[in-house]
Amino acid sequence: MENLFRTLKKIIPQPVFKALQPGYHYALAFIGAVLYRFPAKNITVIAVTGTKGKSTVTELITQILQADGRKVASLSTIQFSIAGVEQRNLFKMTMPGRFFVQKFLRQAVDAHCSHAVIEMTSEGAKQYRHAFIDLDALVFTNLTPEHIESHGSFEKYKAAKLRLAAAVMASDKRPRVLISNSDDEYGKEFLQFEVEEKIPYSLKDLTLYSLHKDGISLVYEDKTIRIPLVGLFNVYNCLAALKTSEFFGVSLDTASKALTNLKTIKGRVEHFETAKDAPKKVIAVVDYAHTTDSLEKFYTAFPDKNKICILGNTGGGRDTWKRPEMAAIAEKHCSHIILTNEDPYDENPKKIIDDMLAGIEDKEKVQVIMDRRKAIETAINKAEDGTYVLVSGKGTDPYIMGPNGTRAPWSDAEEVRRALRQISAE
Repeated sequence: MENLFRTLKKIIPQPVFKALQPGYHYALAFIGAVLYRFPAKNITVIAVTGTKGKSTVTELITQILQADGRKVASLSTIQFSIAGVEQRNLFKMTMPGRFFVQKFLRQAVDAHCSHAVIEMTSEGAKQYRHAFIDLDALVFTNLTPEHIESHGSFEKYKAAKLRLAAAVMASDKRPRVLISNSDDEYGKEFLQFEVEEKIPYSLKDLTLYSLHKDGISLVYEDKTIRIPLVGLFNVYNCLAALKTSEFFGVSLDTASKALTNLKTIKGRVEHFETAKDAPKKVIAVVDYAHTTDSLEKFYTAFPDKNKICILGNTGGGRDTWKRPEMAAIAEKHCSHIILTNEDPYDENPKKIIDDMLAGIEDKEKVQVIMDRRKAIETAINKAEDGTYVLVSGKGTDPYIMGPNGTRAPWSDAEEVRRALRQISAE
């Protein structure tokens, strides 16, 4: 099927090919659903969408449902999990196509899972990967500009997200629910569709919340919950998970215990540090932050800290407009910046770096180290006692993507661990 797609792309004129693409993807979605016998009809499906926080909310909901004794499957940018058996997502995409999601749901049903929590993207919706998946719920986190070059405009990007809310309305499941961040300026648009339940969530739902250097505290319905996640953005993510689990019958006591005992969410503000007997204490944090808004929130999650920031920015040919803006954000928050390679694809990596440099006024704060491994090692070696090294952009991404479809296996977390071990061994 993949080879046929590539052949047709070469033979058919580009304007005609683009016009045929939606029908092609829709047909694939239907064939996949038929092939795997419409598995979504036999499992509760909770979709999670938004610009930021999708993977985290997917993981939070999954862990809460598991704590309540449910057998759960989850699909996210981070991993695929069916009844506790986890597999790293190596596809460089959240919703793999060519029948993958339908096959995943069939495996979940065959494993007797009661719930599937699926991270859904605008790109996936654009290619109808959500089609023929009967949804019970959609959780909306937030919306900021992303994938503009792919979609053509912010309005088209938003419309692709709203397709997912429309899919809930069109679902045969009952009851259907839309859960939306009402503090986001677009949150109300995700609640305009006719379903049985519409649940907004907001910071106003909390009696109190506090941000700590190693976590957050929420007072929700007179219950204090301490959660090992940092940043205001994770207050919102936890609220989304609490509202969702509440709708699906999980007690607040169970949900709060699950959040308090939360397992590490890989690549999402994931902390690492030197051994206790190391000559200096360095804390490194790996995060997927790859939009201007998410980068700003990532940096501000560590106020009053000396921060060395490793920034690679967007992949080649994508959202080029934000390169200087993200570099300017780094200049504002970081004591030192190391610009490095991330996913250049077919674009000249030096051009990407030059675009970022244009956003930085104080060039003395900047180093350019194209080798990402060397950049991480340099940052950790340069760090003084108590310094935070913030590594953004890739999270759990398994490859560095190069020209002509080449890919080099990669893990920010592994490189951070290696560099920290070297410090600890000195």
